[in-house]
Amino acid sequence: MENPFGSMGRFLILAGLLLLVLGVILQFGEKIFGRGRLPGDILIRRGNFTFYFPLGTCLLLSIVISLVLAFLNRR
Repeated sequence: MENPFGSMGRFLILAGLLLLVLGVILQFGEKIFGRGRLPGDILIRRGNFTFYFPLGTCLLLSIVISLVLAFLNRR
């Protein structure tokens, strides 16, 4: 008899590992990756107003997540 919760268990383990990696990156990302800004990130400073939009970072994360999901979908 197959365990009905087997796939849910694998999903929760994978989600937990991804959250752990994300937490480490958020905590130590600046030390690991340098300044934390990639080329293409938008930074606008006007007086006491600062606007930061990480466009380059979003594109890089989108590509990495798409590749990981494509790899996981092949299995």
